[in-house]
Amino acid sequence: MELGPVTLEGQYVRLEPITLAHIPALWRIGAHAELWRYIPYSIGSEAAMHAYVESELAKQAAGQVVRFVTVARATNELVGATSFMAIDRQHRRLEIGGTWITPAWQRSPINTEAKYLQLRHAFETVGCIRVEFKTDVLNSKSRQALERIGAVQEGIFRKHMVMPGGRLRDSVYFSITCDDWPTVKAQLAARMASYPPPATA
Repeated sequence: MELGPVTLEGQYVRLEPITLAHIPALWRIGAHAELWRYIPYSIGSEAAMHAYVESELAKQAAGQVVRFVTVARATNELVGATSFMAIDRQHRRLEIGGTWITPAWQRSPINTEAKYLQLRHAFETVGCIRVEFKTDVLNSKSRQALERIGAVQEGIFRKHMVMPGGRLRDSVYFSITCDDWPTVKAQLAARMASYPPPATA
């Protein structure tokens, strides 16, 4: 299962490998406390963003993650980030996670198409048999979004993480398997076909 930095491009979004050069823009669009409410780390300054990106690049060099920045093709601006993580090459599975979209670009086709591109790459190029997702049990918006794309809820990991404020987080796990993918792919394609044509940059 070969997996490394790659650019994935659709009609609305381009997922690019993250670099240190992206840090100022990531902090500019990521300086919203609500983005980190359900994520088990807190990024409250550009220095913290820099440390986080450096850490992710080190993990990527070790083959543990593949981290992307999310670019809106209509304006060619960064609007968020996402990743492949928890990569298990032996068992041909990975997790799509660490995903966030700046508030101004939420409720747009961006996240739907990004998930489509990541899932297509995972199943059709990399050869995954399973893709996982997890989210905070309190994050109803994320849970509903995962259900809408066809992910199957598998269970709740109780007291799974200690959040920055000390709260003990229960995590809900979802998955899509290679058997599910044809149906999920068709559903995502239908959703994207319902969106208005993308604007040109």
